[in-house]
Amino acid sequence: MAEDNGKSLEELCAERGMRMTGQRRVIAGVLQDAADHPDVEELYRRASAVDPHISISTVYRTVKLFEDLGIIEKHEFRDGRARYEPLPDEHHDHLIDVKSGQVIEFRNARIEALQEEIARELGYRIVDHRLELYAVPLDEGDDGGDGKA
Repeated sequence: MAEDNGKSLEELCAERGMRMTGQRRVIAGVLQDAADHPDVEELYRRASAVDPHISISTVYRTVKLFEDLGIIEKHEFRDGRARYEPLPDEHHDHLIDVKSGQVIEFRNARIEALQEEIARELGYRIVDHRLELYAVPLDEGDDGGDGKA
């Protein structure tokens, strides 16, 4: 998930001319190893466990630099927090559990084909898109799909 042609975030930063300090390396490593989509506060918590001298402002600045370089993606999943992930190798969509906040990545060829078909019917070609599904587990709060409890 965290690589571009097999390259680490640190390698991508170096390729794009970013000077890699020790603290930036730690933050890049934390992002690279994240199995979830951490926000800045969570990145700070994890990075400061590795290097207690890292400040939250350093994490904010570094994340912004990574984003500006196009090596990480910012997501805002309606929970008021910007979350981040390394730019994925291949496109994927997200399902967000609105109760727990868990983010599940998925790929679905039928959804991709349907989006292409809709765009074509409307006279367009998709150049980019993002799909986010907000859901609750079937065993919790299942209201039969009509929005009524």
